[in-house]
Amino acid sequence: MIDNYKYIYKSKYFFNFILILSLYIIWSYKYEIICFKCINKYKKDECLICKNNVIFKNIKIYDDEKTLDEIISRNKSISRYGDGEFKLMFGRNLGFQRYNKEMSDRLHNILNSKEKNLLIGINAPYKPKNIDRLNQHARDYYTNWFKNFGFKLAKILKNHEYYSSTITRFYMDLKSKKGVPNYIKKLKKVWDQREVVIIEGEKSRLGVGNDLFDNMKSIERIICPTMNAFNKYKEIINTIKKKVKKNKLILIALGPTATILAYDLYKLGYRAIDIGHIDIEYEWFLRKAKTKIPIKNKYVNERRGRKNKFTKVKDKNYYHQIIAQISR
Repeated sequence: MIDNYKYIYKSKYFFNFILILSLYIIWSYKYEIICFKCINKYKKDECLICKNNVIFKNIKIYDDEKTLDEIISRNKSISRYGDGEFKLMFGRNLGFQRYNKEMSDRLHNILNSKEKNLLIGINAPYKPKNIDRLNQHARDYYTNWFKNFGFKLAKILKNHEYYSSTITRFYMDLKSKKGVPNYIKKLKKVWDQREVVIIEGEKSRLGVGNDLFDNMKSIERIICPTMNAFNKYKEIINTIKKKVKKNKLILIALGPTATILAYDLYKLGYRAIDIGHIDIEYEWFLRKAKTKIPIKNKYVNERRGRKNKFTKVKDKNYYHQIIAQISR
């Protein structure tokens, strides 16, 4: 037995083993292996060596309220980054958008842009102190997501200040729903008595069948492909330039394409809000849903049933609002 240990010690395998072990320990400490206590249940100074705290120590993410204040009171535009946008940047496909190098490069560049009247939003729960307001399901999700992508994310965040991308995630993930009605009232101020153009996927149907947009002065729509919308990006933006006046507010619900489109429209002189899942969240709120249930005749990308058949919209006003439709 002793002779066997002597053999291992003297052999090249022993030194290779020690080298690999040392490198793994250094890599684990410096990068990937993160204690998630502060993410699962935040307590101030719970763990001073937690890598999540270290990674985001110098990054400020304003909360939903502050982000809304900037949009409402200062008339700012916003491009939002959620988990899907980051996955595309890391080379992953999404269910409704395949990886595209051009798209990935654009998302990288916009993420760290600095424009006076354009906010860049990322998920507020990336900061441990912001996760306490979420329910356990959402906490578990962000814990697992950060475990897989946290260090990659930290490497690409070059700015020290971001806003919240969860301004339209105001219901389902929250532990307490008490403040939701007041938050919705505030959110509706974004488009209050404004002439609005909605850029959306063909099955999104924002505001159809509910009163979310009842305080708008007028609504027009440009309908885009539900799947792989970025493949039609040039046609989408050229259509907007031809059809939409710059005094109109543009709301965009088009997956990761919306992040890029909001930026480009801002640079062209429009005011554009990447509005994301707002309609589905509102539908869940109206139904007091406890899980992410499907909504009849609306595309819910977070549900397996999102590919269900859709019936024709009965509201004739919806069709009158459509000023252009981009085919697949």
